[in-house]
Amino acid sequence: MTGERRIAVSCAVSPPRSQGRSPTPGLLVGLLLTLGAVTAYSYSTTRQISSLRVLQTELVDRNRRDSLQLLRVQNNLNLLGLAMRDMLDETGPYPLTAWSAQFTRIRRDLDDALAREAEAGPVPRTGPEREGLADSMAQFWDAVDRTFALAAHGQEGEARTQIRLSLQARQSALSTLVSRLLVANNEREDETAAEVQRIYDQVQRRGYWLLSATLMVIGGTGLYVIRKNRRLFAELAVLSEGRRELAQQLIATRESTLRHVSRELHDELGQILTAMGVMLGRAERRTAESDPLRAELREIGEMAQQTLNNVRSLSQTLHPSILDELGLDSTFQWYLGTAEKQLGVRIAYERIGTPVPVDGTTAIHVYRVLQEAISNAARHARTTEIWVRLTYRPERLELDVEDHGAGIDARGGRRGLGLVAMRERAELVGGTIVFLRPETGGTLVRLTVPLEDVEAHGV
Repeated sequence: MTGERRIAVSCAVSPPRSQGRSPTPGLLVGLLLTLGAVTAYSYSTTRQISSLRVLQTELVDRNRRDSLQLLRVQNNLNLLGLAMRDMLDETGPYPLTAWSAQFTRIRRDLDDALAREAEAGPVPRTGPEREGLADSMAQFWDAVDRTFALAAHGQEGEARTQIRLSLQARQSALSTLVSRLLVANNEREDETAAEVQRIYDQVQRRGYWLLSATLMVIGGTGLYVIRKNRRLFAELAVLSEGRRELAQQLIATRESTLRHVSRELHDELGQILTAMGVMLGRAERRTAESDPLRAELREIGEMAQQTLNNVRSLSQTLHPSILDELGLDSTFQWYLGTAEKQLGVRIAYERIGTPVPVDGTTAIHVYRVLQEAISNAARHARTTEIWVRLTYRPERLELDVEDHGAGIDARGGRRGLGLVAMRERAELVGGTIVFLRPETGGTLVRLTVPLEDVEAHGV
């Protein structure tokens, strides 16, 4: 025998289908709930992100651009205030009309800043500050025009009075109004920042809710699957036990039937054929040597003897009586010699250890495993040589049947009933059977049967 390595070969028949309720509807409900929660969260989050984008682009960014333009306006107003302070200094070397160009430049910059501010404003200017800004600015420039007109006509005293009483007050009012708008923008930025934070918090809370709901659904679905699997495995265990009992009963019934048929063939039909042979021999002896009937009687007797031999051979095949009379080792030698002639393969047999008596029930199952293994190797392995080894150990009996042919496909495929029957027979006698693959290829069938308490394994 060569070394071997194990291969996984499934020899179990497919389990019967469970008659319980399918867990598919419950799993579908759990899946739909999970998908619904994810979809709802995704939709809500998308809407919140859209709102956040609007806040950041339409409000925050525009509000900041508006504040920059208001600061520009306030800076120009401060420049006007400084210019008017210089204009009120009567000791200055320049006339009031000298500031006309500076006011014109500041006016253009203010107009540009107000125009940009109007475009960048985050909301339409509908409040009193927003409505009064343009009017106050227009009134201020009207007053500036009148002041420079007075100065152009040589009335600088009245012009300075106009600056002191009107222009400075209007400039101060405009600065106050712009400051209020800046404060309003700052407040709006704080409100927007609070709204953004609220949206972030809401998205975070909804994420926690989704996580909790998803975990609950997954947990519920998992518990449901576990419960269903436990029931399914329990049903499969019951069905498997029932299938095993049925298989064992069928095997036991088959062996009982074969034993009965074998005895009937050996005892009844064998005795009849033996009696026919005796009667034909007696009739032949009473017939004259020259009588043609004598030759016919001899021929019929030979046919009866051949039929008797065939009946005895068939009886031994169905249930070998030598198994009970001579034991397992002698039965193996007889069967392997017969199988070599019938199957056309060379079978090498080796016995190791001292033969011990084996229970009849155990012996017949070991013999049937040998028959099935030899038959499979001869029909499917595409080999011309088979090795059989029977080993007697102190507490167990081992049977190895090895070939170096095609081997058993361990990757799947439909299994024959012969493999199932071998496994069932091994279980009937409390043993085990494994299918190995030798290093040189092929298949090694190894049956191990305990020799202790073999009387307990009856059928």
